[in-house]
Formats: sequence, structure tokens, C-alpha cells
Amino acid sequence: MEHISFEDQITRNKIKSIVLIGIIFVFFVVLGYVVAQLFDPSYFFGIMMISIVVSTGYLIFSYYNSAWIALVSVRAKPASQTQHRMLLHAVENMSIASGLPMPGVYVMESREINAFASGRNPKKAVICVTTGALEKLNKQELEGVIGHEMSHIANFDIRFMTLTAVMIGMISIVSELFLRSLWFKHDSDRDGRAQIVLLVIGILFAILAPIAARLVSLAISRKREYLADATGVKFTRHPRGLADALRKIKNEHISHDDLKNFNHAVAPLFISDPFKKKISGLFSTHPPVDERIRRIEAM
Repeated sequence: MEHISFEDQITRNKIKSIVLIGIIFVFFVVLGYVVAQLFDPSYFFGIMMISIVVSTGYLIFSYYNSAWIALVSVRAKPASQTQHRMLLHAVENMSIASGLPMPGVYVMESREINAFASGRNPKKAVICVTTGALEKLNKQELEGVIGHEMSHIANFDIRFMTLTAVMIGMISIVSELFLRSLWFKHDSDRDGRAQIVLLVIGILFAILAPIAARLVSLAISRKREYLADATGVKFTRHPRGLADALRKIKNEHISHDDLKNFNHAVAPLFISDPFKKKISGLFSTHPPVDERIRRIEAM
């Protein structure tokens, strides 16, 4: 098996993430240009202001309350010093290895092996682990999972993905307002074949841009998972732990009752999306588990 440098993986995935978010920005600029060409500049300015205000409001609320929202949605409770000693030791070890402050540590009830990290910055971060992970993972595997989650904190992934979500929200708002405004645009306003062609292009782009931007954001999410895997290996210096944990996650049987404590809105935060564990491809927030294991074991 060809050896993969985790430092090289980290650098590549950071670059790819930046390129992908640049693509989303291009979608927004092109859509704005089309709207500006078809409507009065003042109307274009109004649409942009609405999209920016709404998206910024969402950004501020989500950014400052991300950890609280995630914990409340899964009914997580603070880890106990007596019951969850191994978990607290694992988080403390990864905190030292990463050089990050000790995050808040929480436990949620679920027989499934899973975990997530959230918070607007390392000082306000939290890590939540399922009871199933505590029961089924050994010390090395648990540290591998915690290392992955600490990597999300170290790489500011919550901030990065919130920015991505805001940009997609802005594209969606502009597209929606543009399409609705066409009902009030009179035929007399459409003078010339070039204007009609531009209008058709605008309609197609307004319909397809939010979909394309969403697909790009999912690609960003998958790259951030690869990045967290590689950074987690850097923290633990032992790829086997995370690889074995992912293998257990892949092979465990998930029933409907196992999913009752999970929330669809925060599912992408987990190390493995509980609702799409067996699904991969363009519409997945996580890369295929087999590919993640292959890359980790090659480090």
C-alpha cells in the first residue's frame, strides 16, 4: 500500500476546501450580475441587501449558539467524572496533543457508535459522544474518535461550514426573489433578442445555482471529514485507532430505535451521519467509510 503523509493530506484538503468555497462565491457573483443586467440597479441592490441581512442574521445566531443548539437537539448531558473517566481522559490527552483548551464533554443516549464536536471557537467548543461509543470502543479507538473531533475544533470547521451555509442561503434568497419578481416584469421591459436570451439564462441559473451550490457544499463537507481524519492521526500518532473505530461504525447494525435521539439538522456534525451511514456520493456529507479507512491506514 502506498504511504500517504498526513501533513500532505491536511494541506491538500485545506486547499480543496478553499477552492470549493470560491466556486460557491462565483455562483453568487454570476447570479448577481444576471439580476443586475435584467433589472434596475436599485432593484438589484435591494435584493442583495435582503439576502445579506437575512443570511447575516442566520450567521450570527448559528455561530454564537451552535454548541447549545447541537447539545439540546440530542438531549446530551455533561460527562460524569466517575462514570465516564475513560472518555474524559481521552479528551484530556487529545487536548494536550492538539494544544487546544479542554472542551466541554457531553454524553448522549444512543446504542450507535458516534460523536460530534461543535462550538464557534476552541474556547467555546464541546465534544459529545454516544453511550454506544463508550461501550463498544476500546481506549485506542476512543482516542482516535476524539482526535478526529478535536481536529474539527482545531480546523475551525464549524465556522467554515457556517460560512458555507450562509453563502448558499444568500444564493437561494437571490434566486427566489429573482424568480418571483419575473411575475411583475412586463413584456415591454424585454426589448431585444439579447434581453430574452439573458432572461432565459437568468431563469436557468436561478434554478440550478442553489442546487449546484448545495452540491459543492456537500463536497466541502466531505473534504473537511478527510481533513479531520488526517489531523486526528497527527494528534494521536496512531492511525489504527481511528481506522478500527470507523470499521466498527461501518459494521454495526442500526435500527430505527437507535436513531430516535438524533436530529436531522445536526446529523452532518457526527463522525458518521447516522441517517446516511450506508450512502455515499454527491449527496452525502461524509466520504465513503472504506475510502476513509484506506487513507488512514496508508498514513
